[in-house]
Order: sequence, then structure tokens, then C-alpha cells
Amino acid sequence: MFEFRFDVDDLAATWFAYSPLQETVLSLRLRRFAARYPEHQPWIAAWRSRYETLDTALLESLIAPVGFVPDFLTPRPAAPRPEFTAELARLAATPPEVVRADVLAAYRGDGSPLPPVLVGLVDDPAALTARVAEALEAYWLRCLAPGWWPRARSVLEADIAYRGRMLSERGAEGLFADLDARLSWCAGVLRLTDPHPAVQAVGASVDVAGRGLVLIPTLFGLGAQTDITQVGPPLITYPARGKATMAEGLGGGHRGEPAGAAAGPLTGLIGAPRTRLLLLLESPASTTELAHRLGVTPGAVSRHLGALAAAGLLERTRHGRSVLYRRSRLGDALVGRGPQTGDG
Repeated sequence: MFEFRFDVDDLAATWFAYSPLQETVLSLRLRRFAARYPEHQPWIAAWRSRYETLDTALLESLIAPVGFVPDFLTPRPAAPRPEFTAELARLAATPPEVVRADVLAAYRGDGSPLPPVLVGLVDDPAALTARVAEALEAYWLRCLAPGWWPRARSVLEADIAYRGRMLSERGAEGLFADLDARLSWCAGVLRLTDPHPAVQAVGASVDVAGRGLVLIPTLFGLGAQTDITQVGPPLITYPARGKATMAEGLGGGHRGEPAGAAAGPLTGLIGAPRTRLLLLLESPASTTELAHRLGVTPGAVSRHLGALAAAGLLERTRHGRSVLYRRSRLGDALVGRGPQTGDG
């Protein structure tokens, strides 16, 4: 178990962020542990020919055999919604001694030997960093940025919006309990069970001490985790809600359309496009995400969303640069997914 100790001001300085660089690095787990991430299988198939042209030996060496990654590859975000290029520039500027120590720590955690490609580079960490940055940029541009990242970003945005509501409605204890079963909050202490073995070697606890804790959702975590070395400001990654919907993000048509008993009657009442949107919006989503899932233009989706919101069937929440939509209680009642209340 590892503990984060908060003083009276630290909880107010806790914030959420997503990281395109983190998701890029952690997505490399798909190559080693494909069966753990069935929702990404269509994407893996779509990328295969492009991925095989990359520096695959180096990319796959960045994930240790049990899934750990060197800390320098996933730096704490400097802003809630950083750009990939800005994060990659920070990675490229990592001091060489930190790069070497982080690589060794990631592999030491499970006792695995370094793969041949790293054996030849770990003693020249400046060259290793440059090659890693180049390989990650190529992977991002050829495989992730064109279609996968817009879908992934929408899932992460929706997760963060949901967590904000949880904090306001249930407080810190409710928030952390809902983030992941490995996390628990009591009397100013956040406890993380089953951390990386190297984290426990660092010590049993860390004081947040005014540095702020950042909470980072990921599509590739099986449970909450924190940095291996605990050198930088504190962070926790946790599994994002809605990650299973990534399987709906590939291809045209209506692959993202859910089935529902109310679809037939609703179609006659409000039309097929608005019925599809209403059924999809059990969890928050942006206009861009919905357009991608349904294979239509954002403009078409926006017009239908406006009409549904005007009728009281949807609620709107602004989150950063995005507006997220979800069904209202009236919308839930209309599709038969929520309690219907009345006076009689």
C-alpha cells in the first residue's frame, strides 16, 4: 500500500487532466497484451500495415514484460488538455541521467532483463531519448492521430466531466472510491493498494505538500497506479469510464448505434437520426464524437442535438473546449432507461 498525505489546502489543488503522450505510450501495451483490450482490436487491425513500417523493436521495448513503463515517457501533464507536440518536447528535454534511471527502474520492477535494443542504448541516454521521441512521433502521426485520438479524447473528456460531477455531489471520499477499487480516502490520506513494487521500495507514503495531485484517466490501465520513482509532483492514473466504447469508433455507417426496445416507437415520434442520438447519449459525448460514431457530419449532428436539447431531452455541459451532451431525466424516461415519476 502507498499513501498520499494531504494538508488542508491540497485537496483544493487536486485537478484532472488527460495526456495524449501517455495514451500514445500506454497504447503500446496493445502489442504485448492484446487480449486485455478487446475494444481496441479493430484499431489494431486498421493500423497493422502502417505500424509495421515503424521502429517497432524500440517501441515495443518501452513496455516491460508485466506492463510497466519508464516514468520519463509519461510526464505529469502541465495543463488539463495538453497538445501531443508540447508533451513530446518535454520528453525530449528529459535529463539523460533521469532517462537511464527510469528505464532501469521499469525493468527492475519485475526482474526482467533489458531487451537487446535497450542494452545498446541505455548507456547513451541522450541518443535513446532522441530515438524514442522520433519513434513516438511517427507512431502518433501514422497510427493514432488520424482517427483513434479524436475518439479517445472524447472518452477521456466525458470521464473527466463525470468525475467533476462526482466530486461536487459526493465529495472526495465518493470521488476516490468511484475512481478505482485500489483507491480509498480517509482523514486526509489517499491510499493506493497494489502499487508498482518499486514505489513501495521508495517508501510507504508521500506528502502532497502543496504540489497538487493530478488525476489522469487512461484507456490502458487495469487499475489505479502512480509513478515508479516518486521524484516529481504526485500523479495517479486510473481506468477511464466508457473505454469499452472504443470499439464503436471505427468504420462508417451506424456501428455505434445501440439497440433499444424504444427505438421503433421513438423513430415514428422524433425520426431515426434523433432516435439514434438519444439512445447513444446515456453517457456524455461531444458533437465530434457522435458524428464519428454515426458516420455523419458534425453539422448534421449539431442540428439534431439542438432540437433535442430545446425539447428538454438532453442536458449540455461545457468541459474545456468541448460541449458534452447527455440524456436528461425526461430523455431517460422517453427511452425507458430511467425512473418515471409522477403524482398519480
